[in-house]
Amino acid sequence: MNLDFSQFMPSMPYILKGILVTLKIVILAGVMGFIFGIILSLFKISRFKFLGWFADLYTSVFRGTPLVLQLMLIYFGSPQIFGYQIEPYTAAVLSFALNSGAYISEIIRAGILAVDKGQQEAAMALGVPYGKMMWDIILPQALKNILPALMNEFITLTKESAIVTTIGVMDIMRRSYQVGAEYYSYFEPLLIAGLIYYVMVVTLTFLGKAVERRMRRSD
Repeated sequence: MNLDFSQFMPSMPYILKGILVTLKIVILAGVMGFIFGIILSLFKISRFKFLGWFADLYTSVFRGTPLVLQLMLIYFGSPQIFGYQIEPYTAAVLSFALNSGAYISEIIRAGILAVDKGQQEAAMALGVPYGKMMWDIILPQALKNILPALMNEFITLTKESAIVTTIGVMDIMRRSYQVGAEYYSYFEPLLIAGLIYYVMVVTLTFLGKAVERRMRRSD
């Protein structure tokens, strides 16, 4: 093996700029997916069956098809569906948010069902409205229980964000690939990209554990 990382050092600032692009996509998609996941999870436990059917069908479709397919359908299919081409960045955020929402809805649903039923019965006995009960009593307890699973989903989203390179988003992977094409040597820049993703994932893991410890201390 003839590896030479020194020739790629001048291109490091260019590659590192992709971190900001990746984080913007992941954070925005993660927040949107979390909000959408809460809505879907409430649909699934709703007394209105048609809401549960819709949420189950949605989850089945987005969990049963590849994320890269969803991304390409939204990006390449937008001219036929909407009559104009969606920007790559917008398509990436939208596809990740819709996909993540399906997974997060199942996580939150499981967390809500894990909360002691006595909490809900006590709130109903005190005349607390359903919406206020879910928001102030049930969801906070559920989120404590599902925090590790939510962090795992966020970490998975960070790694899977690399597929946005297929639609031309200038993320870490795309920039590393371009640097490799410039030097006709792909192995080193792709290793650099892998190291960057690894550091990001390890950082997120430590942050997740720190938040989890903080929430445990508040019990």
